[in-house]
Amino acid sequence: TDEIMQQEIRPLVAVDIIEQLHRQFAILSGGRGKDGAPIITFPEFAGFSDIPDEDFLNVVTYLTSIPSLEAASIGFIIIIDRRRDKWSAVKASLTRIAGAFPGNLQLVFVLRPSRFIQRTIADIGIKLYRDDFKMKVPIIMLNSVSDLHGYIDKSQLTRELGGTLEYGHSQWIHHRTAIENFAMTVKTIAQMLQTFGTDLAETELPNDVQCTEDLLSAHTDHHSKLKDELKLAVKQGATLLTCIREPVTRSANCKLSPDELENVATVERLLAQLDETEKAFDQFWTKHHLKLEQCLQLRHFEHDFREVKLALDNLMEAQAGFADIGDSVTRVEHLLKEQKQLEEKGQEPLEKAQSLALHGEQLIQNNHYAVDSIRPKCVELRRICDDFTNETKKKYDILGKSLELHKQLDKASQWCEAGIYLLASQAVDKCQSQEGAETALVEIEKFLVTAKEHQLSNPKEFYNQFDMILTPEIKANAQRILQKLEDVQEMFDKRQVSLKKLAAKQTRPVQPVAPHPESSPKRASPKITRPAGSLQCEALSARSRHSGALNNAAHPLCQLVLHLSSHRSVLYATSQLQLTHIINELIETERVYVEELQSIIEGYASEMDNPNLVHLIPSALQNKKEILFGNLPEIYEFHNRHVGTGGIFLKEIENCIENPELLARCFLKRKEDLQIYEKYCQNKPRSEALWRQCGDSIFFQECQRKLDHKLSLDAYLLKPVQRITKYQLLLKEMLKCSKNSEGTAELEEALATVLDIIKAVNDSMHQIAITGYEGDVSELGKLLMQGSFNVWTDHKKGHNKVKDLARFKPMQRHLFLYTKMLLFCKKREENTDGHEKTASYSFKNSLKMSTVGITENVKGDNKKFEIWYNGREEVYIIQASSVELKNTWISEIRKVLTGQLEACR
Repeated sequence: TDEIMQQEIRPLVAVDIIEQLHRQFAILSGGRGKDGAPIITFPEFAGFSDIPDEDFLNVVTYLTSIPSLEAASIGFIIIIDRRRDKWSAVKASLTRIAGAFPGNLQLVFVLRPSRFIQRTIADIGIKLYRDDFKMKVPIIMLNSVSDLHGYIDKSQLTRELGGTLEYGHSQWIHHRTAIENFAMTVKTIAQMLQTFGTDLAETELPNDVQCTEDLLSAHTDHHSKLKDELKLAVKQGATLLTCIREPVTRSANCKLSPDELENVATVERLLAQLDETEKAFDQFWTKHHLKLEQCLQLRHFEHDFREVKLALDNLMEAQAGFADIGDSVTRVEHLLKEQKQLEEKGQEPLEKAQSLALHGEQLIQNNHYAVDSIRPKCVELRRICDDFTNETKKKYDILGKSLELHKQLDKASQWCEAGIYLLASQAVDKCQSQEGAETALVEIEKFLVTAKEHQLSNPKEFYNQFDMILTPEIKANAQRILQKLEDVQEMFDKRQVSLKKLAAKQTRPVQPVAPHPESSPKRASPKITRPAGSLQCEALSARSRHSGALNNAAHPLCQLVLHLSSHRSVLYATSQLQLTHIINELIETERVYVEELQSIIEGYASEMDNPNLVHLIPSALQNKKEILFGNLPEIYEFHNRHVGTGGIFLKEIENCIENPELLARCFLKRKEDLQIYEKYCQNKPRSEALWRQCGDSIFFQECQRKLDHKLSLDAYLLKPVQRITKYQLLLKEMLKCSKNSEGTAELEEALATVLDIIKAVNDSMHQIAITGYEGDVSELGKLLMQGSFNVWTDHKKGHNKVKDLARFKPMQRHLFLYTKMLLFCKKREENTDGHEKTASYSFKNSLKMSTVGITENVKGDNKKFEIWYNGREEVYIIQASSVELKNTWISEIRKVLTGQLEACR
């Protein structure tokens, strides 16, 4: 079938010879002989001999191709109607038919000319020329149609031949053209379907979602168009069939001719072929369309798998980063909180993964063609989900044990501190009496009852229980606390022995005993070496062995020494405890501070870019986020980098719990980083002015509601200023607790560093309030000092000395000392919208430091000094509020001038 359809040579069709057919020199009326032979009639046609041979051959060939092969094999009957013509026409017709008729002939009927002479000539001619016609079939000469009826039934002859067969040549041509057009349509559609089917079969499936969707859409559109063509062809065939059957439909007595019946059969066969083609195509399309849809499902599945897998990998990576098990209760609780947050964060990707795995299993159940690709991905998704869940459970178990461990350690440590405090609080004088000693014993015994609640369990059991989480650091801390427990227990044992002896002695006055010579106070006592906090009294024990007068541990003097030794240990422990509390406060407040910074940035600053809230932002605030928040994100990044992620800064502070003297190094290392606070404070006035203008807007109220903050944003914008001050206070407190101890010098340096930052912040806050100075303040060098002074001037102009009229009334000036310039400004205070007064400094004069000199002392007032310019042509007498302030300014000015001199050299 494919070869036939692809042949370039096609059979003759009616449309190719439509003009020749319309001339009607030969017709196929549809009549049949008695044996079913098709009848071709050559009606009377005046110009028959003038018909070109090609036209004659095409028409005859076409007519003989119409009957079925079965009917054509019987042989054709030819009727030549020449009743009105001459013998010459009969001869010409027979000669042409004999020479060019392509079909199988059975009989030839000739209706001879009706005129007598022509009929006679025809009779003679046929006898003479019969052999010349070279026809192997009989040629029957008929005188009339009546003779013809003797051979062919009248029902198979047209009315022109005296028959009853209805024949319309125009209608016949129309039917033939329509049938052939329909056949061509069927063939074209079959070729289109075949081509489309070949394209579908050869199409490679795309590897991404978009290309698959495009391909599915294109194929579906093409399929729809072909289906429309099929429907149109079926409709065309049905209409043609109706037209052919129209005579029968119009009259029940009418019957279709054999040729018309063959036409009906041809159309029905073509319609059946269309139906079979459509069914085969639909079946193929259904399979192809299903595969395309499954391919699209697979690409969606693969795309979703990649996204979910990436999210799960990030989740697993984040979980793997939680390797820390904490080294304190606070730290472990913080880790548990972070683990909880990670678990909550992981719920969405885990649910997506489970849903995607379920979807993949549904695809497999629906007989998806890519089962081998889908099933491993479903298995992997479930495995990762299980791994995360199991690892999360394991993390919780480890952190739970770590929390229990550190709580036990803390309880034991607290028990030790409480024990030390109890021993220190027992007054020596009250313990000298039997009643006092017994009371102290009862207190100790009551306290020792609580040991089981607070002490660690058996060390061996303890190590077995927590072996899986005991890092070297935790193990060392546990050993230290275990040792501390043993020391405190030993202290209680020795105190109990002493108190029992005091309680057991008789209640009689103590007799004075003269000391032996070797125990004379004038002799140097033996040097005693023992560990801090020891409760032994070796010196007094040695004396008592020689004198025999003192009752070793029972003597009140020995008890006093024992108590004082214990008290010193308690004081040392108390100092250490205070330092630990300060560091703990620093750590906790640092974490809270970072969380507050994060809430401000995420809850306010980021929301200013939220398109859903843009309409709530007042116009005065548009594009001014940097003014309102300053470099707050930079401060957050600094602290978050070292704190929020468990970074260097926090670790160093936590390591200082056992070694408080190391805390100062943390601040000294961060000295340069902490300068960001100066930049923040410089922007603060602009921020406050903007807040006063827009602080009541609905935008800020909505953000505050979402964050559930009790205070408004302006309170949180003060946090950085408060934080740098907090560092100063905590360092001062630590310095008080660490006087004359190791690390004191570094603590003082760290405090000086923070104070320098605060001073720089304070100076910069004044500097940004300078108005009227035409130059760029940043080009004047570093701001060294600033402050308010009384100023007198004494200028020389030419040879005349001009003094201020009000010589004894000084000017109030605010001076700014830079490395390159000294500025004189006048301080002004202004009220702003009912808020507190805001200071500004109006520029008045300036002196280049490269051209000034100083006179450190002025007669009559030790708080005054002079700054002169250009060989004392301009002299400024400056009075400080105190001698200390004066000396500080002179020192700074001297450093500037000395530095300039060295630079010149």
